[in-house]
Amino acid sequence: MITVTDVSLRFSDRKLFEDVNLKFTNDNCYGVIGANGAGKSTFLKILSGEVSPTTGDVSMPNDQRMAVLKQNHFDYEDYTVIDTVIMGHERLYAIIQEKNDIYMKPDFSDEDGIKVAELEGEFAELNGWEAEPEATTLLQGLGIPENLHSQKMSELTAGQKVKVLLAQALFGQPDVLLLDEPTNGLDTQSIIWLEEFLINFENTVIVVSHDRHFLNKVCTHMVDVDFGKIKLFVGNYDFWLESSQLAAKLQADQNSKKEEKIKELEAFIARFSANASKSKQATSRKKMLDKITLDDIQPSSRRYPFVGFKPEREIGNDLLRVENLSKTIDGKQVLSNISFNLGRDDKVAFVSRNDVAITTLFKIITGEMEPDTGSFQWGITTSQAYLPKDSSSEFNNSSMTILDWLRQYASKEENDNTFLRSFLGRMLFSGEEVLKEVNVLSGGEKVRCMLSKLMLSKANVLVLDDPTNHLDLESITSLNNGLIDFKGSVLFGSHDHQFIQTVANRIIELTPNGVVDRAETTYDEFLENKDAQKQVAALYEA
Repeated sequence: MITVTDVSLRFSDRKLFEDVNLKFTNDNCYGVIGANGAGKSTFLKILSGEVSPTTGDVSMPNDQRMAVLKQNHFDYEDYTVIDTVIMGHERLYAIIQEKNDIYMKPDFSDEDGIKVAELEGEFAELNGWEAEPEATTLLQGLGIPENLHSQKMSELTAGQKVKVLLAQALFGQPDVLLLDEPTNGLDTQSIIWLEEFLINFENTVIVVSHDRHFLNKVCTHMVDVDFGKIKLFVGNYDFWLESSQLAAKLQADQNSKKEEKIKELEAFIARFSANASKSKQATSRKKMLDKITLDDIQPSSRRYPFVGFKPEREIGNDLLRVENLSKTIDGKQVLSNISFNLGRDDKVAFVSRNDVAITTLFKIITGEMEPDTGSFQWGITTSQAYLPKDSSSEFNNSSMTILDWLRQYASKEENDNTFLRSFLGRMLFSGEEVLKEVNVLSGGEKVRCMLSKLMLSKANVLVLDDPTNHLDLESITSLNNGLIDFKGSVLFGSHDHQFIQTVANRIIELTPNGVVDRAETTYDEFLENKDAQKQVAALYEA
């Protein structure tokens, strides 16, 4: 349990939040949400003690332990993987080190014997004999094979280090677990494993995430950081989103239809509660939802950008033909004999255990990179617009304003200040913000600029490499809805489960030895298809 009392945080030029009073209790998972820059990660740092609040305090019982997901992947380069995980329980790891130092003494004294006996007692109380088996189980669950457990952290890839640090945070059943974007860098199977771990975790979890599917699966409460306040709501992300939107309609409607809106909101609460699944987490959530009153539902003041893509022309029968594409980068084969044909109605999610494979394929088919072997051919009626994973080269060396940057991509009819300002306003660049230089934009602002560029292109094929990266939940939702409504074709890579599930009607998995291609298949169907998953596993192991 952790208690927040009268907490506020002010910087010299602004107030981040004030008068925060919250209590986080066991057997609950709290999802922290809010627009980019609202202070979600800062709030976690206040909870962990890394940042001191301007006023107020954070407290938890003296006999309880907090674990925090570390963000620096290079802090443990000289330690083995297994030791790095066990270091998540600082006191236990210190006892292990102290015991080993005493046992290694050549002149072992009576005092050493007494001391080591005390240490052995505490070691047993902290479940030390199960430390290595527990660490091994966590690592294997996250996809780190046993042959790597004795390796130094410096020998691991960046993605593997992310998983080890997550295992470190989960190790030893902490009483309070703080996770900032824990699904970043994880493959699908690792995310599924983490979801199940947190659903069955009996202590307190507080998590910041932009993954809506993850928040819906694991959270019993949402912690909304919005306009200087932090408020607690029962339910997962979808419940918070839909109920707050219904409440906003109710608040705005002061006429005779108010009774109807109240009944609509009450019916929504009842329906959502009745549909709670039978998992432990959902069952707990259902009990809390049953107690909700209309006064507990509050409208959100979130702002959503408008994302809508309108192709200039329809696509003919042929979209894209790829034949035997292969590519080696820095001595490592990234693509091997990749072949597939796409049709006009395809919205394709490309998935892979290696993100570089997807990025490389997209760079080849958009003309930014040459394949070593093989070929590709776009249909003659297609026009493509590309959102790369890293678009920083578009902005970093330019002193242009947002307004002038976008002007480059506007047609003659669109190339006037009134139209462009209105267009940017719908993408949440209002007033003088359009005069900001693009080289100082945040990651999320750059992606919103790139989406604006894609909308102006009127292309009928969108190639999007991890498009939700850097976006807040509101922008992700708008982009998600915009792609569902898009009348053209989409080729995209993403780690956002809900995004893939709701946009894609075809899944292609890129492996080191070819593709697994499932047309007319949703992402959930693909993951649940045992034949497809056996084929995927065989190609990775070949």
